[in-house]
Amino acid sequence: MTKAVQIDKLGKSYVKGAVPAVNGISLDIIKGEIFGIIGADGAGKTTLFRMLSTLILPDFGKAQVFGFDVSGDYKLIRKFLGYMPGRFSLYQDLTVEENLIFFATLSNTTIEENFHLIEDIYIQIAPFKDRRAGKLSGGMKQKLALCCALIHNPRIMFLDEPTTGVDPVSRKEFWTILERLKAQEITIVVSTPYMDEARLCDRIALMEKGEILAIDEPDEMVKHFPHHLYEVKASNRFKLLSTLRAYPNVLNAYAFGEFAHVVFKEAVDQQQLITYLQTSGQSNIVVRPVRPNIEDHFIHLLQP
Repeated sequence: MTKAVQIDKLGKSYVKGAVPAVNGISLDIIKGEIFGIIGADGAGKTTLFRMLSTLILPDFGKAQVFGFDVSGDYKLIRKFLGYMPGRFSLYQDLTVEENLIFFATLSNTTIEENFHLIEDIYIQIAPFKDRRAGKLSGGMKQKLALCCALIHNPRIMFLDEPTTGVDPVSRKEFWTILERLKAQEITIVVSTPYMDEARLCDRIALMEKGEILAIDEPDEMVKHFPHHLYEVKASNRFKLLSTLRAYPNVLNAYAFGEFAHVVFKEAVDQQQLITYLQTSGQSNIVVRPVRPNIEDHFIHLLQP
């Protein structure tokens, strides 16, 4: 397997003596995969992407993109790298078509030469080609930004939270587009705070406070959840969590949609738990075991 990205103890700090934004992480990304960096705001995802995209220099450690060093070989890397920042950064006073022409010209190419790369995306924004980019909807802005990042035929793309603030339909369409790009052997590295998007990646890294907590395929990662997980629902949702946390052998309890997810050291007697909740004044109680997901595993890794 060819490695598209190799990172060895990479780090970056914006303030001398402060906790690094990226703290000595190491990982490899395989050519042709969709690799997800999953983490909340402030985890260090954007800083990592900016280093890998040669926009800022690391303070320590090394990183290579297709064998080229991000510090010394940045001019070569930029020729085959596509980058889409989290904040819409195209020229808002230029039209859709003018933005595309501009970014194609920057890379000494034309829209016509690489139109096959963006055709599926462009046909969705073509009706608005004469509209200024700043007047597009959130989903259309993201599709235009993706077209501009693709127009020079990159080998690898870094997409920093591309679906944040986008409606659910546009999010789904965006991930369908990424699958098509993967089929063209473009390596895609995408960051997201959305746990449901993690399952759409070939492999993921969970990131928190500048460090990598785990790396694996999504389905394999949840297999490593070491405890027993139950979902619980009852009449008084406000009181439910504190009541559950006082129950013997409970390691953690947290809200999860209409349910509470409860982590136990060992399998629990469901009827005993129901009786306990009834004595605390709860009614309409539902208790059942549930399969952990990425979010459950992430929360487990964050526990001291």
